[in-house]
Amino acid sequence: MNIASSKYSSFVENNGGRVLLLFLLFLLAIYEFVTAGFSAFAIICIIPALVLVTIAAFRYRMFVFWILFFVNYFIQMKDIHLPVPMSIPNEMLEIVLLIMALINVQDLKAERAGNMMLYVLIIWCGFCTIEVLNDTCDLGINIGAWYTGARLMAYQLMYAFLVYILYITNPKVLMKYLFIWGAVALFACFWIWKQKNMGFTAAENLWIQTRGRSTHILQAGTLIRYFSIYSDAANFGIGIAATSVAFFIFAITSKILKHRIFFAIVGAACFWAMFPSGTRTAIFCFLAGFIVYIFLSKSFKIAIPASILFVLFVFMLAFTTIGNSNQQIRRMRTAFDRNDASAGARSVNQQAMKKYLAEAPWGIGIGIGYENVPANNKYRKLATMPPDSEYVFIWQHTGIIGLTVFVIVTVIMLLGACIIVFFKLKSPSLRGIGAGMCCAFVALQLGGYGNQVLMQFPNCLVFYGGLSLVYGLPFFEDEWMEYEGKILAEQAERKRLKLEKKKASRV
Repeated sequence: MNIASSKYSSFVENNGGRVLLLFLLFLLAIYEFVTAGFSAFAIICIIPALVLVTIAAFRYRMFVFWILFFVNYFIQMKDIHLPVPMSIPNEMLEIVLLIMALINVQDLKAERAGNMMLYVLIIWCGFCTIEVLNDTCDLGINIGAWYTGARLMAYQLMYAFLVYILYITNPKVLMKYLFIWGAVALFACFWIWKQKNMGFTAAENLWIQTRGRSTHILQAGTLIRYFSIYSDAANFGIGIAATSVAFFIFAITSKILKHRIFFAIVGAACFWAMFPSGTRTAIFCFLAGFIVYIFLSKSFKIAIPASILFVLFVFMLAFTTIGNSNQQIRRMRTAFDRNDASAGARSVNQQAMKKYLAEAPWGIGIGIGYENVPANNKYRKLATMPPDSEYVFIWQHTGIIGLTVFVIVTVIMLLGACIIVFFKLKSPSLRGIGAGMCCAFVALQLGGYGNQVLMQFPNCLVFYGGLSLVYGLPFFEDEWMEYEGKILAEQAERKRLKLEKKKASRV
């Protein structure tokens, strides 16, 4: 009895304050439930979880990074409904990560961030900041609308760059990232298979029968474009095609067998998944990525077979009827049809935009759209025209000046990354990771020329962040070679033991 009493006293002395705090919190939650209803009750109850998440965030900073990555990938699932705009959780997590990096200044490897990609992104963000003064439509300066557009068009690119280059700083984290990226990409492939073979969820079906009907149910209802966990089929098709390019290149260049197998599976699954999306641009994105890799590989052993496969694949789609029994393949084949009606409609829209934008070299303004341009305004029609392309969207809102700045910024950051891959990296496998990121970025940019996908979730974070990774690779190349050598040695030892066991069994 005395022992039990002593233990109880000790517990109260050490934890009494915490127990009392939790008890008071419990009483407050019950009071709020009785007086204010379930919403206030839920908020009070979630406070302990928020406290735990905050503590975990500061103790395990990568925990927040992985949350950010998963949020970007899954936030556009039709069954997920948030009371705030989808960009808010993403932006908040990125800002939290940057604040934590600054707080832990002793671990901050800021020298990695001082590169060409940072400098050109500063130029683009600076230009978009100046756009707040753009009053082409004579509506006055609308700071709220401008900031909403600018943070999606420019600032999130800077956030993605900084978060990736400051948090993925060693081989173990890099490989963990590639495996997690591959795993969620496989889930996206599974989900499109599930949609195709098992049907949509209630929320997905509601969306495709309403907002998505005109673009996702085609040919009198006989062809459905599937979109997986992404916002729409175009976003999925282009994003998954770029992912396929990256993982095929990782598989080709990796020296570690288990990594090579996993990367090849992801690449093949993503290649298959772009067909049910019915996104014709995805074919060109995939091909463009591999064309760039032929130059970056620095190897005839890789370049020659890749070139042969590339030519055969294009020839099959453009000049044969192989696979025509499949509706999705038939739709992909129309990408090579110059008389396609969809492409013609886009061309007509762009010609009309060109006439308006000749008098608006700064565009109609960032954040300006049909909802805030009145019917009697000169630029009303321009504000209501569907851009159908990220580059056309930038042209529409920032004019020929903004489009020129964006194109120059994009080319410079891509060339800077390609120079690193081609000249600075000595390890073939690390060069392969860098090449995969560069080629995926090219694939995405081509997709942005045909569809409005560059700034969409999860493409912006994954591919702009991925390009920033290339700038960080030279800083841990020596560590990478040591890491890879250790795994290869273990792989060789397992192979040796397996052979010895096999020989012993024959005796």
